[in-house]
Amino acid sequence: MSAVATLTGPWRGLSRTVWILVVARAVNRIGAFTLPFLGVVLTVEFGASLGQTGLILAVFGAATIPSRLLGGQLADRLGRRLTIVLGLSGCAIAQLWIALSHTLWSAVLATILLGLAFEIYEPPSQAMIADVTEPSDRPAAYGLYSAALAAAGVLAGLLAAAISHGDLRWLFVADAITCLSCAALVALALQSDARLGTDKATAAGPAVPVPPDERQQVVSVWRDRRLLLLLAGGTIFATIYMQIIIGLPLTLLEQGLPKSGIGIILAISAITLIAAQRLLRVQNLDDFRSISIGYVLLAAGLVVCAVAGSLAVFVIAAILWSLGDLFLLTRYLTQASGLAPDQARGRYLAVFGLSWGIATTIAPLTVTQLLESAGPRGLWLTSAAVAVALAVLQPWFRKRLAPA
Repeated sequence: MSAVATLTGPWRGLSRTVWILVVARAVNRIGAFTLPFLGVVLTVEFGASLGQTGLILAVFGAATIPSRLLGGQLADRLGRRLTIVLGLSGCAIAQLWIALSHTLWSAVLATILLGLAFEIYEPPSQAMIADVTEPSDRPAAYGLYSAALAAAGVLAGLLAAAISHGDLRWLFVADAITCLSCAALVALALQSDARLGTDKATAAGPAVPVPPDERQQVVSVWRDRRLLLLLAGGTIFATIYMQIIIGLPLTLLEQGLPKSGIGIILAISAITLIAAQRLLRVQNLDDFRSISIGYVLLAAGLVVCAVAGSLAVFVIAAILWSLGDLFLLTRYLTQASGLAPDQARGRYLAVFGLSWGIATTIAPLTVTQLLESAGPRGLWLTSAAVAVALAVLQPWFRKRLAPA
């Protein structure tokens, strides 16, 4: 078997649409290293206090909640492709605004705009992947999506490490450029939603007529208790994840380590995800067993982070929690897309994706408060304890998320 066949083995047979989305998102990911630096920029470049930085980042997180809901509504009403382009263009405008700001208030307004556009892309892209893949292929499709982000993350981390030696505002310029590049690729290379539906129907065989009253039925996603339970679990996971993104740069800054170390850690984390995709047979595990293992590895990385005092030890911590992410990220998406009926997939994924908006609101406050009151060790040990609790609770989740 050739090297290429070995590398792409789990993903052979996925549709062209999935590959285009993956490539476009990878292009965007190369520049999407600004969020971990946003707190540092507000503190260093604009003179915000630690408490002010936490509040501003919390406002950013709150803004992503309507952003995600808007993305789901637009995905189901205007179409996936147009919604993706609109979301990425909005992010580019906000990033350039941050880069050109000269006062804290201007940066705050730009940060709010960034939050309002930040999540519009995700529901349509995740829904489109589910639209063109069978349920059995979705773990592989979302796995490819994560692997591409990880591969791009290597370049992102190295680029961040290089640019961060100078003016951090250039990070936002680079991110704006990649957002616009990603939007252009989607607009020019991706087929229209109507054409995608035709291609899927042709591949699946003769269409089964749907009664008009069923087509017009409004699906209330908020009445699906399994989705709400999955949202609760996903929110706790996302909060831990965002605490790493926001808390790690502030921890390094507090311990006097170079800010360029953040980019190095991001690159090592991405390399770990790519290598582990090939070495570990994660696809052979069911969702709940995979999630349990992921939380144990995540907790181990957080414990190491709690005792770390040098960049080398932080790298070890990053390897451990990145292995945990491998078991966690794709499984939550697989579960959420599996709950959704076809006509409401964008809205289901948007509601589930609120976990990230809520987490991005909560995490800045918990990070800054715990850093001030308990220090880095208290922050990371608390997060590790929550991860262990989620690992233990997976059998309970299995029972309650089972099909009715």
